[in-house]
Amino acid sequence: MTTVGALALTTSGRILIVKTTKWRGQWGVPGGKVEWGETLEEALLREFREEVGLDLTQVRFGLLQEAVLDSQFVREAHFIMVNYYAFSARETITPNEEIEQWVWVTPQKALEYPLNSYTRLLIEEYLENKIYNHYDI
Repeated sequence: MTTVGALALTTSGRILIVKTTKWRGQWGVPGGKVEWGETLEEALLREFREEVGLDLTQVRFGLLQEAVLDSQFVREAHFIMVNYYAFSARETITPNEEIEQWVWVTPQKALEYPLNSYTRLLIEEYLENKIYNHYDI
């Protein structure tokens, strides 16, 4: 199953991480399944609107990851995860039923949270490659 997610950045330099019902108490980034007929970016924009009520801009590819029967996830699944970096002009969240908690934090502070391993890698990659230099913030 193909999924999309993004590390959303704001003008404050903070990123959004969420605790959902899907990752056994671990924190991650908003995202979800790509539906039939959707492009990856269309799916990403839809998932962010549905899960947290945000509109993303400046979407750029981040990482391609694979999760095969990973015990971090709530049920057995095989995911191809297409991860992005993106910009959000606002930080006001309208969570859906999947989102238990959310926080806007610096990427460094996010690493102190119990993140799923895929989100941790995405944030580490963000910091290592200074992705933020590519955004007009």
